[in-house]
Amino acid sequence: MMVLFACLPAAAQRSAAPPAFVPAIAGVPRGAEVAAASIDPEKIRAHVKFLASDLLEGRGPGTRGGELAAAYIATQFALDGLKPAGDDGTYFQKVSLYAVHTNEDQTHFSFVPEKVGAPIDLRYGADYVTKDETGQESADIDAPIVFAGYGIDAPEYHWNDFAGVDVKGKVLLVIVNEPLSDDPAFFKGKTMTYYGRWTYKYEEAARLGAVGVLVIHRTDLASYPWSVVENSQSVEKSYLADDATATLRAASWIQLDVARKLLATAGLDVDKEIEAAGKRGFHAVELPVRLKAHVSSRVRRYVSDNVIAELPGTESTPEHDQAVIYSAHYDHLGIDPSLKGDQIYNGAADNGTGCGILLELARAWSQSTAKPAHSIFFASVTAEEQGLLGSQYLGEHPPVPAGQIALDLNYDMLNPIGIPMAVDVSGAERTTFYPVVEATAKAFDLTIQPDQFPGAGHYYRSDHFSFARVGIPSFSIDQGTLFEGHDAAWGVAQAEDFVDHYYHQPSDEYRASMDFRGDAKMARFGFLLGWQASSSPQTVGWQPGDEFAAARKKSEP
Repeated sequence: MMVLFACLPAAAQRSAAPPAFVPAIAGVPRGAEVAAASIDPEKIRAHVKFLASDLLEGRGPGTRGGELAAAYIATQFALDGLKPAGDDGTYFQKVSLYAVHTNEDQTHFSFVPEKVGAPIDLRYGADYVTKDETGQESADIDAPIVFAGYGIDAPEYHWNDFAGVDVKGKVLLVIVNEPLSDDPAFFKGKTMTYYGRWTYKYEEAARLGAVGVLVIHRTDLASYPWSVVENSQSVEKSYLADDATATLRAASWIQLDVARKLLATAGLDVDKEIEAAGKRGFHAVELPVRLKAHVSSRVRRYVSDNVIAELPGTESTPEHDQAVIYSAHYDHLGIDPSLKGDQIYNGAADNGTGCGILLELARAWSQSTAKPAHSIFFASVTAEEQGLLGSQYLGEHPPVPAGQIALDLNYDMLNPIGIPMAVDVSGAERTTFYPVVEATAKAFDLTIQPDQFPGAGHYYRSDHFSFARVGIPSFSIDQGTLFEGHDAAWGVAQAEDFVDHYYHQPSDEYRASMDFRGDAKMARFGFLLGWQASSSPQTVGWQPGDEFAAARKKSEP
């Protein structure tokens, strides 16, 4: 297969663009500037066009299409002359997983009042979605439901939604997101912390012994419509096979109107309860209702690959003390046979674009006449759409110790719609590297745009988070909403249109009209950031008091 891909036209199918302008930055040698300037939008296009083709069947992890994507990426690394950094001298790091597909027609949820009243039978997809995280093919649940507010235990904010209640063996009804506030000292104000993520709510509930969770979806709090939840849950969901943490028999979402009916059985109003749950003094309440459910699953055990390459540094003692990792996930949602019409989630923007950028960065770095003092790694990870699983495994099993890695720069879903005049590097301000980011953005004539949706918790929704959890300073590079030739409203409208009509939908396909000049600009920006992190006389770290600072200290040699 490696030979097959070596014959594919990795270079652009259009005429190559002339070298782009790259600013001169103190400490960056001319050879590195020339290499960054060589980054070609049409080469990125060629990679995206192939990776998002129907041939790759949506790049589901553990599927034929996913394996083809991994082989293609490894071949590009080999053509660049990069050193394998996976298992046993290969580019592949094996990740053992199991995939769960809920058999919708055999799965049933019903809210049954303890005393009087008719059961409320739910419709799969329209009312709820669920996954059995345990890896079993069949699970029956008959358990009381506890409304636990936001489902958060945060000692640093003196907040515990579980105070005074035993949730073991019960099902938790919780709200997506976290208590809303303008006070940055309280759950970081308008910026979501990890406590607001649905993944945290599942993890904490399982740790406390709950058997299930019902996350209440509300579009403004989740930052995405129900269709995103439904589409994401309609395909397989994977889990790390060697993860020893507790899991749920019913990890679920329900529509807001369903929660309204459920709380009404206890004489409660959902809107008032959501408001009350965000204030101190809230207490969890056990509802006079039980969840009776049968969850039927199809379970598939498989191995998928992270694809990792290294450009060795010129300093051998110690070679990796300031290593840099560029990352981008290659997986997407695969195929959904239940859909009418187009059944393939091609994932052109998500994340064919990130992969195309990663591969073009690898080529540019490998051809640079200026060589880095410390190693540069390129990691295309699997199972991001399943919950950042590939990057979680890589973070826990890095190619060099985490304390020897200066920085992870991640690329995820850069919609190719033009040349950005702004960059989103949300999370960079949490690191000591931020002054370098600011200066480099200024040199590129890029405005650093604040997170446009701070309440969406974007920092916790992409692979850089997996590296941050083990202490590695990490953030994603994304274009902002200001583009050449357009006003600010246009960029915002484009972002909203993508979420509404393309994100996690089969319509996210390659189109010839895509403009990859912006993706190339973001790649050049990241190239120069990576060079500066690798050659910095000061160690990159987290700002004092950051939630990941303790993990960094623990990882240090």
